Amino acid sequence: MTRTVGNLTVVKDPGALAQVVAACVVDVARAAIAVEGRCALALAGGTTPKAAYALLTAPPLRDALDWSKVSFFFGDERCVGPDDAQSNYKMAYDALLGPLGISPARIFRMRGEDEPATAARDYATILRRELGDEPRLDLMLLGMGPDGHTASLFPGADPFEDDAQLVRAPFVTKLSAYRLTVTPRVINAAHLVAIATAGPQKAAALATALEGPRDPIHCPIQVVAPARGHLTWLVDRAAAAGLKNPLVKGEEP
Repeated sequence: MTRTVGNLTVVKDPGALAQVVAACVVDVARAAIAVEGRCALALAGGTTPKAAYALLTAPPLRDALDWSKVSFFFGDERCVGPDDAQSNYKMAYDALLGPLGISPARIFRMRGEDEPATAARDYATILRRELGDEPRLDLMLLGMGPDGHTASLFPGADPFEDDAQLVRAPFVTKLSAYRLTVTPRVINAAHLVAIATAGPQKAAALATALEGPRDPIHCPIQVVAPARGHLTWLVDRAAAAGLKNPLVKGEEP
């Protein structure tokens, strides 16, 4: 598979990045609702998404679209219960879904408290039921770790393993724990994949992802290459500091 670099936008700092991510969510949701009458959005964990979620719950963004037409999914989850402090669902619920008053019927969480393989199969069933045999999200939000991982696709294992299953429960050796994650097949089917990352600790991984040799076993985020959609990188200056080539589409003030 040929790597897709996509568009790259650099902003000055994490606060500006949260604003850009929040605006991206609103823009994509508006467009999807205008065409299809609904929007399917996959949420990500992490500091930047959490800050963006907070912005979405306050005016003017809270009032910028009809949230009752948005359905919420997840790209990955830790194998913990929904009330655990480590739960991506809990973070998203506390920061976004609860404050917006989203109906439980439109929140599709990964059941981290269940046996991992069973939870993965069950979530694949949900994706197919809600989005079709080849699930296509309107927006897949992703982050990137300092090691180049995204969702719960970590270095050292083939990220395309069991790709057709849509959702996997890999054992992550460095964490000594199981995780739940969608596979590249789900990620790359999305209309838009938005990868948001910030901070100097991400600079080396971003440079490798965009300018290094293609090696998704060691840099899993390189698997992101939407087949029929688009890819956008939203990063701050510190994360972009290691880039050599002028890939920037436009720097926000």
